[in-house]
Amino acid sequence: MDFISIRIITGDVARLVDFYERATGVRATWSNEEFAELRTARATLAIAGARTVSLFASGSARPADNRSVIIEFLVDDVDSVHQNLTGFVEDFVNEPTTMPWGNRSLLFRDPDGNLVNFFTPVSPAAIEKFAR
Repeated sequence: MDFISIRIITGDVARLVDFYERATGVRATWSNEEFAELRTARATLAIAGARTVSLFASGSARPADNRSVIIEFLVDDVDSVHQNLTGFVEDFVNEPTTMPWGNRSLLFRDPDGNLVNFFTPVSPAAIEKFAR
């Protein structure tokens, strides 16, 4: 089994895709106006409109209703990324902070309120864990 992607259900696909394109520098691939994907070397972030939920099971997901998942991106220099996001990201949860497990992390919310973590491994163990 392979883990392929995380999908965010949103009420405004274009707005959320634009946000993630700007925040990550990754261009989205659009399937149609209700579905786009931002693909990185390790994972895919899929963004889909609320109307797509009924194709699976009506009411099974709601836009802007996540309070338990953090979407994480490995970045080369979280402090530089923080500077680049200042003035663009409206809701920073924390400034870059070195965590006990060895990652320097920046936590913020996307326009739908989803938590996003940009992190850079800084301890030898974390650097080894995420070696490309």
